[in-house]
Amino acid sequence: MYTFNQGDVEKNYTVIRNELISSGAAVSVSKSSNPITQRWNSGSGYIWNNSTEADKKTEFVRLGSDVDFIKTMGATLVEGRDIDINKYPGDSTAMLLNETAVKLMGLKKPVGQTIRRFHYPDEWHVVGVVKDFILESPYEKVNPTIIIGPLYWSQVIHFRLNPSKPTAASMAKAEQIFKKYNPQYPFDYVFADDSYTHKFADEQRAGKLAGLFAGLSIFISCLGLFGLAAYMAEQRTKEIGIRKVLGASVRSVVTLLSADFLKLVLISVIIASPIAWFAMDRWLQNYTYRVDISWWIFAMAGLLAIAIALVTISFQAIKAAIANPVKSLRTE
Repeated sequence: MYTFNQGDVEKNYTVIRNELISSGAAVSVSKSSNPITQRWNSGSGYIWNNSTEADKKTEFVRLGSDVDFIKTMGATLVEGRDIDINKYPGDSTAMLLNETAVKLMGLKKPVGQTIRRFHYPDEWHVVGVVKDFILESPYEKVNPTIIIGPLYWSQVIHFRLNPSKPTAASMAKAEQIFKKYNPQYPFDYVFADDSYTHKFADEQRAGKLAGLFAGLSIFISCLGLFGLAAYMAEQRTKEIGIRKVLGASVRSVVTLLSADFLKLVLISVIIASPIAWFAMDRWLQNYTYRVDISWWIFAMAGLLAIAIALVTISFQAIKAAIANPVKSLRTE
């Protein structure tokens, strides 16, 4: 979760950080230039070993961090180490690269490399590489990203709550600490996972609507199957009576009445599956990060459709199969 660096937070940041950790409310705290779920800053003009003139136009997303970026943000360190200005004072010029940035730069051994910026005196040394993480839209590719030592516009305080304690208790303690050292401002905070989940709001609404209409479609289809099964059983009353008089079992009669419906359902599954796969595949192409459509999904859907159809028509089929054949023959 994170809160914004306002009022006396910057002045009292070190003591706030230490109390959050020592009180057990948080396990790590990191000061950053922007929320981990948003892009606030980017820049170009960076120069590295064997870079070209064209590379100077490459735009990198930029973040700043003072310490424990990996631990606080839940990122994955691929190689090297995290930025830590407390342990390494020189880390004010340290830099982390994400995997996309390393690949774009063509760096075989990124840790230890020096990165400069054209027309600027800035010079950073790479101390680690982090696995790509989604900072911006989850529907777009990850941009090359650099995390550098603390920037002068570090406006956000991130802290990871202690997982071994109740969230409410940790939040109450954190609020108490912030009010103690920044009494003129309310303790406003944002849960990073809630902020990230909000980016999927449209898909979640679409999923709920799709589920609702799919349920209604299945219900209406079941009503139709139930009615057809009742009509068919009524039309074949005499046939069923004769079969039972000749020794047909209840099981064979139920199979007889159900087979035609199940054949139609199976044919519909065979026709619908490739159409559904094509439509889903085209829809998923709109997303950079997407799941694969496995064959077993359609197999399970087909079996479920057959099961629903069987349950729907079984009532009428069993009712007709156990009816007294004498009564059914007298109705003719």
